[in-house]
Amino acid sequence: MTDRPAQRTPNRQLAALIAEAGFSNAGLARRVDQLGLEHGLDLRYDKTSVTRWLRGQQPRGTTPALIAEVFTRRLGRRLTAQDLGLDACAPVYAGLEFAATPEEAVDIVAGLWRKDSGSHAELRKIAFTPAGLVVPSRDWLIGKPDDRVAREPAPRVPPQGRPAATRVPAPPLAPRTRAAAERGPGHRVGGGDIAALRSVGELFRTLDDRFGGGHARQALVRYLEHECEPMLRGSYDEPTGRRLFGAAADLTRLAGWTSYDIAAHGLAQRYFVQALRLAQAAGDRAYGSYVLVTMSRQAVYLGHGREAVQLARVAQQGVGTGAAPVVQALLHASEARAHGVLGEVRACTAALVRAERALDAARPGDEVPYWARFFDDAQLADELGHCHRDLQQFRAAAQHAERSLQLRAPAFARSRLFCRVVLATARLGLGELDQACALAAEAAGQALEMRSARAIEYVKDFERRLEPYKDAAPARGYREKVAALG
Repeated sequence: MTDRPAQRTPNRQLAALIAEAGFSNAGLARRVDQLGLEHGLDLRYDKTSVTRWLRGQQPRGTTPALIAEVFTRRLGRRLTAQDLGLDACAPVYAGLEFAATPEEAVDIVAGLWRKDSGSHAELRKIAFTPAGLVVPSRDWLIGKPDDRVAREPAPRVPPQGRPAATRVPAPPLAPRTRAAAERGPGHRVGGGDIAALRSVGELFRTLDDRFGGGHARQALVRYLEHECEPMLRGSYDEPTGRRLFGAAADLTRLAGWTSYDIAAHGLAQRYFVQALRLAQAAGDRAYGSYVLVTMSRQAVYLGHGREAVQLARVAQQGVGTGAAPVVQALLHASEARAHGVLGEVRACTAALVRAERALDAARPGDEVPYWARFFDDAQLADELGHCHRDLQQFRAAAQHAERSLQLRAPAFARSRLFCRVVLATARLGLGELDQACALAAEAAGQALEMRSARAIEYVKDFERRLEPYKDAAPARGYREKVAALG
């Protein structure tokens, strides 16, 4: 690793913390390298590197944040790169931290919103880091609940030398100005504010389902920056604060989901980590399990099956057996998808059986979290179709995919597209080339009407599977139809 040219001022802050922690130069370098491995980074620092830092050189990229994390773990208090006399961490690392306090969680996620809202293109190019899944999921599972999230307004102090009684009242605010002031930091958050956040979440979820994550993602991020952040920095009592953090977690997870759908995978990963931390502040263990399931889905999509299994199991362990049957079905189905991508037939089948039994145990009138209500017979059939496709059990895959398409509402356009491609792939695997190409051509047309990289990738996956049949008439017809779509 290369560092910037040396500065003239020795780094006394870093020297003092090294002494307090009892590190040798070689010991600190070794710990930084080990932490780097947790985040998928191959670092090669040694005692000479630490000597250069002490002389005033600034390590590049993510290293300042990693050094700060090493000291945080050793000393048991949160330290930043600036506390060590180092430059702030680069965006490639920022967002993977699992904050120590709710206040720090707000600072981290708000910084992520602001960077994303500002159309920083480099954020969307950050790579997904499988090793970066370990620490947040572990901290969520074993971490202590936050004792308090309430924020009380700061007392108003009259200006010196001027009695409060002599203050001239301000003129009434115009409606637009008043609205802006009410959303500013210090505003007392109420039930209406949280209801608005929830309604916005439903709106963006609907847009995502029908048109893809890229359709309104940027608008969602700007809403988080300009509306949600001031609420989090406002004032609220304990019950309201828990609900507020829960709504913020939901919108942040959705920002991650839409980022995932446009293939901004590193950015999506960071949103999911922060949504997990906000869910912990909300005291909503079940929603935290849903965030972990979302992270597992992304890992499956990217081919990291082992990490996906671990995330699904951590989610199950985190909520125990007391969750609603629908939630249990969702968690087991997610584990099945991970086993499926690994080709683990027995483990996948066992997880699917658990999912089916859990959903069968659901009864009308059960209290089901709003975020789990999508998991119904259509969704379970979809999961079964994907798993059997991955296991190359094409007849079963076709049966379940057809059933899902029959049951699934038209509003879930992207999910229907995915399932149609699964059905096309199953038909291809069964040698039914005409049907496979007809189904895939229909899906290709729908994918072009969406702003979803995943939709395009599903179609491309089918085309790769079609390659051995490229000279057959149905395959040629498929290519002509897709070419005509433009």
